[in-house]
Amino acid sequence: MDNKNLVFLILILIIVGILALILYYGFFNSQGEEGNQFTAPTYSNKTSPSNTVKLIFIHHSTGENWLSDENGRLGMTLRDNNYFVSDTNYGWGPEAIGDKTDIGYWWLWFRGPDSARYLSALYSENGQNCQYSRLSNNPGGENEIIIFKSCFPNSALQGNPNDPIPSIGSNPLKGESAESEVHTVANAKGIYIDLLKYFKTRPDKLFIVVTAPPLSDPTYAGNARSFNYWLVNDWLKDYPYNNVAVFDFYSVLTNGGNTLAYPSSWGDDHPSKEGNLKATREFINFLNNAYYQWKSE
Repeated sequence: MDNKNLVFLILILIIVGILALILYYGFFNSQGEEGNQFTAPTYSNKTSPSNTVKLIFIHHSTGENWLSDENGRLGMTLRDNNYFVSDTNYGWGPEAIGDKTDIGYWWLWFRGPDSARYLSALYSENGQNCQYSRLSNNPGGENEIIIFKSCFPNSALQGNPNDPIPSIGSNPLKGESAESEVHTVANAKGIYIDLLKYFKTRPDKLFIVVTAPPLSDPTYAGNARSFNYWLVNDWLKDYPYNNVAVFDFYSVLTNGGNTLAYPSSWGDDHPSKEGNLKATREFINFLNNAYYQWKSE
């Protein structure tokens, strides 16, 4: 085979490989439980609060990008809707609890032996731990709205979606990271079920769970879809109050599929600016509605 034919063959193989990857990831990204397009919910009240409301967001790098004026513009959107925004990030708080935002760590924040110290610091936090625009005047008092989000490694949920949910006393995911072998669908459900015991005691706070963003890798995509479907649709079925709500960041960023539809770049599972802006448009309507439902109790 001469050099010209060899080069031609190599080009053909490269093109075939690229097409195979497109078809492969396109297939997995279209396998949504509720269809392959994200449909925004309808809300009864999208009006922003008449008085300034204090809000704090627990996050890491994905949340930082989402808040940024140069990326997702969530900070300025919250500002323009009369929310005074503060946030936590890596290194924040007693014992740097801000480092810990995986699903298993939420038990430490809200239910663990040191949760009172963590939450006291959280409710009184007024600072910014990343860059975004916010209202200049602090209205005073504690943060009323608590938004918390795990990052995309938490979408690598192991196990089987139909495994029995353990009681919190025997749940090995308490205080463990998303890298643990006990980071399973059933154990994650058990963590969130136990959090409701604390949320019931604080009707004066609105707790907003933001589902973890998706991964591009389809290995655990079915588990992530199943878990987030449960969190959005089933977790709060028997919960009697309006002080807890779930924003489906996962479905926004998969466009209703199972894998990330808006990567920052090849191999980078941080959502892109396009994905973050889309999430901001959906989130502000969701938040305004959740706030008024909470206040109407």
